[in-house]
Amino acid sequence: MHHIRLDSDTDFDGWRKAARGLVLADVVPADVTWTVAGDEPELFDGPGLAPGAGAFAEAQASFTDSASTQSASTQSTFSHSPSSQPASLSDDTPSPSPTQTFNVPARFVELAKTAILHRDPQRFAYLYQLLWRLRTNPELMQVATDPDVARLQAMAKAIRRDEHKMHAFVRFREIGREPKSRYVAWFEPEHHIVELAAPFFARRFADMEWSILTPDICAHWDGHAVAFTPGVAKSMAPSDDRLEETWRTYYASIFNPARLKTKAMQAEMPKKYWRNLPEAALIKPLIEEAERKTSAMVAAEATAPKKPQRQEQPMTKTTKHGAETLAHLREEAKDCRACDLWKPATQTVFGEGPQHATVMLVGEQPGDKEDLAGKPFVGPAGQMLDRALAEAGIDRAKTYVTNAVKHFKFVPRGKIRLHQKPNTPEIKACRQWYERELATIKPQLVVAMGATAAQSVLGKITPINKNRGHLLNQADGTQVLVTVHPSYLLRLPDEDAKALEYKRFVDDLKIVAAHLNKAHAA
Repeated sequence: MHHIRLDSDTDFDGWRKAARGLVLADVVPADVTWTVAGDEPELFDGPGLAPGAGAFAEAQASFTDSASTQSASTQSTFSHSPSSQPASLSDDTPSPSPTQTFNVPARFVELAKTAILHRDPQRFAYLYQLLWRLRTNPELMQVATDPDVARLQAMAKAIRRDEHKMHAFVRFREIGREPKSRYVAWFEPEHHIVELAAPFFARRFADMEWSILTPDICAHWDGHAVAFTPGVAKSMAPSDDRLEETWRTYYASIFNPARLKTKAMQAEMPKKYWRNLPEAALIKPLIEEAERKTSAMVAAEATAPKKPQRQEQPMTKTTKHGAETLAHLREEAKDCRACDLWKPATQTVFGEGPQHATVMLVGEQPGDKEDLAGKPFVGPAGQMLDRALAEAGIDRAKTYVTNAVKHFKFVPRGKIRLHQKPNTPEIKACRQWYERELATIKPQLVVAMGATAAQSVLGKITPINKNRGHLLNQADGTQVLVTVHPSYLLRLPDEDAKALEYKRFVDDLKIVAAHLNKAHAA
């Protein structure tokens, strides 16, 4: 029997070093016991194996990334590798004995690093048992119903859930007064997740010094780095502070009885966490009050139902626009207040192009670059459009380019303005400008790029993929081609998918080019 004693409950490196030596020494899982320093030792330790994680250093083998090699003088590590390239168990140090290797999937490495944080005392043995089986069955990690895989997956899920609970239910209490105040919280995790969860609090509360006390280990943030100390008793944690009454008042004010689902709330926030929450004393009376109000509403006389609302009708032209000049329209649009999008935007971004262009390109709305420049399609999406037009054989200078919505809709995130999709009322409010541009230019063909553009041009919500690739005839004689917006191509993360969708976009524009050539020949 081989007895392995690890340095701590979360000693992944120690387990890794011991496990790699055990596997290469052909030690079956049944012949290994695992303990943590401080636990009672076994009566008989394994022959030839010193306590601790370094017991198998003489095995001269290591888990390494299969895509890299290490020098003989460098200590090897159990590291992640890409999903398509498994980590490798190899002998990196010269030895008279033959080199031994075997592969394990990177998914096992990730699973082991998480599952080892579980409080189950048998977790080290479970991991070694699965590692032992992977040596002869490397595809085992793909069998979700395998008992060993399923058990460790369930343990990893419990770790992630416990980490989420710590993020949600830690409540800091102020110790001292500014500028020398410090914030201290008490939490009792189910598993060994304090070191895993601490970086979240360092990011979330980076501007204050804090400590999170637990029975296992304590985390401390000084504004620069997280430090860990041994666990303490709950009596070391503060019980109240000057802001608690303010917090309770706020919690009571946001408590919404109409959305109360007691069972769901207790499933998300079990009662064991209540004793550490300042608002815990309010939960029971608030629930009881909500139930009382609900009963009163049920007992009250029923009110007459509201009449059903009519279904929204497609957008239609409401005004017949006479001949106008683009210069006049552009000047008038500068003062457009038809919806609230003008308020945060820099300026109206009107269309550009020849007065009597054969083709009219309609995008969705201006972006950040267009809002600042006051011109359509001058940012990254515009560059993508220019490239695709050139490949399709279309001169952009001979087309009229505009947007369905003339103001930039965004939400600020620091110095960045993130694009937001216009809603139907905003599209309707801006459609007058599209109608007047259309009446002034009288193009033969309109290209609607994106869902917002298609909704504005066709007057109703129109699926892109079902309608692209062919011309749609309109009652006024205009033909419409529906395709994607160039910004859609920029958002695709996969390079192969991006290349395929870009080709489809160019193919759509080639339909426009063929129409132009036909019109020119006529």
